[in-house]
Amino acid sequence: MAAQASDPGNPGLRGRLIGYLADVTFARGVLWCYLLWYLVVVGRHFDASPGLWLTSLGLSVIIGYALLLNAGFRLGQRLDRAARWQAFRFFLMPFCVSSFAAVVKGRGFVLVFSPDWREVALPALVCGLFLGALAAANRMQRRHRARDLAAGLASLQL
Repeated sequence: MAAQASDPGNPGLRGRLIGYLADVTFARGVLWCYLLWYLVVVGRHFDASPGLWLTSLGLSVIIGYALLLNAGFRLGQRLDRAARWQAFRFFLMPFCVSSFAAVVKGRGFVLVFSPDWREVALPALVCGLFLGALAAANRMQRRHRARDLAAGLASLQL
């Protein structure tokens, strides 16, 4: 494992994670924050009722398939990696929306916000920490690229 970390061609898990976070676009960052908000709120108000989750799953299949058709996907079409993630999100979003609505029903939520400020602060903090990690990864990757560029220029001058 130590050999992998020192191999410049293999950045290891930490390097890949920093690279992924640094490459997250604004739009993907927003989607990640949506998911984090969902996980925190649903985790705090979890309801183990099978009916709730089966209904959400059924809606996810119906709506997800409609979204695939709307986006121009064809049945049996081979998808590249990016298209597979997009297709997955077409099914994940309706599942999250329907299960979120069912879990918070009758709890006084306005849109996605709990009436208790602490229950708003927690997912906001988690999202803020995630956005901070994105910014830190971006700075680390920019420094790394600048260092590589300087080393490359220095080797040309020799």
